[in-house]
Amino acid sequence: MNKHNSIRNQAWECDLRSDTFTSPDEGMRTAMATAIVGDDVYGEDPTVNLLEKRLASLLGKEEGVFFPSGTQSNLSAVMAHCGRGEEIIVGKNYHVYWDEASGASVLAGISLWPVETGKDGSISPSSVEKAIKEDDPHHASSRLLCLENTVGGKAISLKKMQDVSYIARKNNLSIHLDGARFFNAVTALSCKPEELANCADSVSICLSKGLGTPLGTVLVGSSKFIRKARRNRKILGGSMRQVGVVAAAGHYALDYNISSLAEDHKRAEYFAKELRGMDIGHVESGTNMVFFTPLDGQTEKLRSHLEKYSVKIGDQKPSIRMVLHRDISDDSLEKAINGFKTFYK
Repeated sequence: MNKHNSIRNQAWECDLRSDTFTSPDEGMRTAMATAIVGDDVYGEDPTVNLLEKRLASLLGKEEGVFFPSGTQSNLSAVMAHCGRGEEIIVGKNYHVYWDEASGASVLAGISLWPVETGKDGSISPSSVEKAIKEDDPHHASSRLLCLENTVGGKAISLKKMQDVSYIARKNNLSIHLDGARFFNAVTALSCKPEELANCADSVSICLSKGLGTPLGTVLVGSSKFIRKARRNRKILGGSMRQVGVVAAAGHYALDYNISSLAEDHKRAEYFAKELRGMDIGHVESGTNMVFFTPLDGQTEKLRSHLEKYSVKIGDQKPSIRMVLHRDISDDSLEKAINGFKTFYK
């Protein structure tokens, strides 16, 4: 027997830990299997080239470059915007500051200056102005504003994004948008992709969060910026070869999976409503995410109980993040809800 035939699918029926736990459906697998490929390091993978151009055009930017991960895309972007000893102003709970192992500082010598964010995850224009350093040799040079949308599942309004971008540009800061869930934000805001992208000089779009691809992020911006970012990708070891097999999944996601994001949002809203009705803890929700803080604090016991229903949740404390995605159906979500009800009955 072929040793690979012994592999078993150990996926949970309702995995709420993240929207990165999706598996490619048959249509996406077919697209990947039949992809036309070439050597992307030489710029000769037509499927990758088309994906880069497609997303750049969709967001109103000149060019794009394909990355294996959002973290590497963000790091390459800030390296293209900033030099060593320069500074990024960023929300204190944003991914670039909180969840990327301080890569900008460790690998690129860039200082990170975190500022407070509002309940909706937004940075106020006044916070940016206060954070900008004077032209003084004692200080790092403020060079870049890093934005994010969505933040903790919340879609920041287009007006707030535009207002803070205006202040940044007025003060000669470049702007990078971490759009890990860019299309969740666009869906929630009912705006065009270009409208949100216009708030920044560069945008990083993750294809595996929400859109269901196995991996991949596309960074878009001006031609000059993308040339720098592509060099940074090489420095960071992110250049790949016949990666069109993955880029094909990105094309499929853009064709078929954006429209289903609204369903994820509706399920998250419904899930949050059901949890609130049980009166078992504090519940917040936005786009495809639900945050639940149990009154009894019994996170571990709750996790073990839900696993009996083939439902998997994260181990965050005190608030558990639960993420709805395309692999969670109405039926599987009802299993999760029933699991909560039986635990707290």
